[in-house]
Amino acid sequence: MTQEQWKTLLAVIDGQKLDTLPIGFIIDSPWLPNWAGLTIKEYYDTEPKWLDANLKALQTFPDIMFLPGFWSEYGMCTEPSAFGSKCVWQENDLPFAETIITDVAQIKDLKTPDPLTDGLAPQVIERLMNCQPRIQAEGHEIRFAVSRGPLNLATFLMGNTEFFTGLYTGPEAICDLLEIITDYTVKWIQLQVRTFPTIDGIFVLDDIVGFINDECFQQFAKPYLARIYQAADVSVRFFHNDAPGMVCAPHLDGIGVNLFNFGFEHGLAEMRELTGGKVTLLGNIPPRDVLAAGSPADVEASVQKALASVDDPTRIILSCGGGMPPNVPTENIQAFQTAARS
Repeated sequence: MTQEQWKTLLAVIDGQKLDTLPIGFIIDSPWLPNWAGLTIKEYYDTEPKWLDANLKALQTFPDIMFLPGFWSEYGMCTEPSAFGSKCVWQENDLPFAETIITDVAQIKDLKTPDPLTDGLAPQVIERLMNCQPRIQAEGHEIRFAVSRGPLNLATFLMGNTEFFTGLYTGPEAICDLLEIITDYTVKWIQLQVRTFPTIDGIFVLDDIVGFINDECFQQFAKPYLARIYQAADVSVRFFHNDAPGMVCAPHLDGIGVNLFNFGFEHGLAEMRELTGGKVTLLGNIPPRDVLAAGSPADVEASVQKALASVDDPTRIILSCGGGMPPNVPTENIQAFQTAARS
């Protein structure tokens, strides 16, 4: 992000009313490689191509904030790899991490990894260090420390069914697992912040919180997320959950979150009410069915509908309900901009 974009982001989070509503999208490997003419594996494997793809998006859409900006990632594999998950790579599809825990009894033997040496985290850091001079030469900075969230990572290590079952059959063991994961995540975020002093934001992604009830959220999610957001003193504390957001939304301010990207099933007005108006909202048109598969006219109509639902434009960044999905064409992003400006 440029310094001007960063100032705009901080102003929106502060509740200032801007002359023009900002636009922001989460972009990473589901969308960016193919849009830039690469396979997904090329994007991961070839540092110059990764950098060129990110720069192409910034140069094509200079008025859009792309979050977190220069996301150095390996799909869902970055954090699980540190725990020993086998990562399976495909040429033009997202990689996946195989589970390592088949019984909750194994959790007691799990050790906290070191992000400095374990898994793909060192490669994430190295890519950013190698590319930082050119990133800065283009007028941008590395602004966010990024990690998958604790429940998200737990399901990678155990499997979804096993994790959800364990919440009721072995809650103590699940808490032990979440403690280990949170210890690692805090260290991982702190390593990113130490390495890149320009970082002033934490971005955590955890869709699994959308599949538990309030009681489970308060026991198995809230305390661990709160610890993660306290890992560094930063201005932006960004959370992504595009699964159902009814459970987590009322707790976000208490956790420390001040920027929230949520699923398109919830409108801007509904989410503003759920968050008490204290959290900046990043949304909210359907990502797949409209932004990717719709026509430019469909995109414009959806943006106008989202805007019409709110009277107060403060603490809103226009986006889609989730990250940028695969196959979003350039003309649909341009249509989004046109609708936002009008």
